[in-house]
Amino acid sequence: MTEPSTIAQAAQYLAQRYEARESMDIMLQDFAPTTLADAYKVQDAFLNILGKSRGAIGGYKVAYTSDEMRRLRGISSPCAGGMFASTIQTSPATFRSADYVSLAIECEVAARLGADVPAAKAPYTRQSIAEYIEFLAPAFEMVDFRGAAAGTGPDAIAIAGICTNIANAGAVLGAAVSNWRGLNLAAAHGTMHINGEQVGQGRGADVMGHPLEPLVWLANLLAERGKALQAGMTVITGSIITPKPVKAGDTATIAIDGLGEAQVTVS
Repeated sequence: MTEPSTIAQAAQYLAQRYEARESMDIMLQDFAPTTLADAYKVQDAFLNILGKSRGAIGGYKVAYTSDEMRRLRGISSPCAGGMFASTIQTSPATFRSADYVSLAIECEVAARLGADVPAAKAPYTRQSIAEYIEFLAPAFEMVDFRGAAAGTGPDAIAIAGICTNIANAGAVLGAAVSNWRGLNLAAAHGTMHINGEQVGQGRGADVMGHPLEPLVWLANLLAERGKALQAGMTVITGSIITPKPVKAGDTATIAIDGLGEAQVTVS
């Protein structure tokens, strides 16, 4: 178990590098965490520092939920990160490329929680988590890649990703869909277009077999850590399309069967 002082040192280092727009090379430092559990402690402390200027956490992202994303990164299981409420927007939304180091977008299903999800009721299943969902929506995840070095050793890539909050820069949600229970979300087809050209496609089943499975996984992970999802939080459940870079002048649209569309523009 990493000492609290070392956790704090790692978080402060990350915050300084983040604000300076420098490489997030935490895994090359002698105070880097060596376990997933400690990586989440570093992430919590890192977000607490950033939260002094960015405000409260408004939800979570679940990353590496598709076989393709885990294969590309050499990761064996999903990972979670926090999202500041101030970075969760509704479509259409506009972003300034100058505000990011290396901006990219993903296509996901978002869930808004209508009630607290008690840790005491874990473990959750897809069926039991459904009663807490207020609505679903198509969602962009905005990601800002900062060149985090993975280092070496077991779980090094996952640990690096968790520490650095898996590059989350916010989310953009399409219109709320409250009558989603009759949809075949596993079969739902999703597409992404940038400047009118299709750049990716996938299905709901590409994320752990069903878009709600990452939400279940997250609720159970948080319960294990003594935390819980709260009413009003938004969870984006992992991309059905690999990340696509965007630049100034680009307009992107995602569409998911039964959930509609969302759009972002980069200036």
